[in-house]
Amino acid sequence: MCTVSLFPVHATDFILTSNRDESPDRPAVNPSFSSVENTKLLYPKDPLSGGTWIGVSEKKRLVCVLNGGFALHERKATYRKSRGLVAKDLMLMQDVVEDVENYNFKDIEPFTIVMVDWSTHLQFFELVWDGEERHFEKLPLKPRIWSSSTLYTEAMKKERQCWFHDFLTEGDRRAEQILKFHKTAGGTNRDYGVIMDRGFVKTTSITQVEKCHYMVKMRYESLENELISEEVFDFQKSAMHG
Repeated sequence: MCTVSLFPVHATDFILTSNRDESPDRPAVNPSFSSVENTKLLYPKDPLSGGTWIGVSEKKRLVCVLNGGFALHERKATYRKSRGLVAKDLMLMQDVVEDVENYNFKDIEPFTIVMVDWSTHLQFFELVWDGEERHFEKLPLKPRIWSSSTLYTEAMKKERQCWFHDFLTEGDRRAEQILKFHKTAGGTNRDYGVIMDRGFVKTTSITQVEKCHYMVKMRYESLENELISEEVFDFQKSAMHG
């Protein structure tokens, strides 16, 4: 939930890749399909909260969560609702722009959410909840990287931006090359390399979502047991049965 990159592919498609930095004692369940409120969803499950940090919805929407807002915050002992459940709520929204404005974020831990919506045309959004206010904006369709404020200082974020810029100058933005960036950027820097390991928290998995025409592929790689799973969301078939 802590390093995310997003790339547009032409005017209709995209590739989003997410490195989950989490306690090794908090495993996840591989991505699978489920139906919530008569809506088909695809996401890996966090058994602790019942939510997720990344998922794709039949509403033609992708939601991806990073912990923390703009800056490091002081955690409360308890919160009303987990961020993983907020992600599921956002996947179910009918009109994400209108519904985000009416959503109750009070007493939810700060987060940053990256959203891609292609219900009418390809759109990128960023939603930041800083604990007091929501900051919701539409983003230009350009490559971008995010790093979680709970784990990475501004100096670390800037250095990671430099790695990302260097990758962009290489010009090869295929899914395989982006995945390689998410595995190798920062080299052996275990403190804030894109694959990080501080002992109590480490990169436990990488999820890549690639949309190509009517198909959305979710590739999930567990770094803990070196297992890879892939699921495909066929939106053309989904529309035919809907």
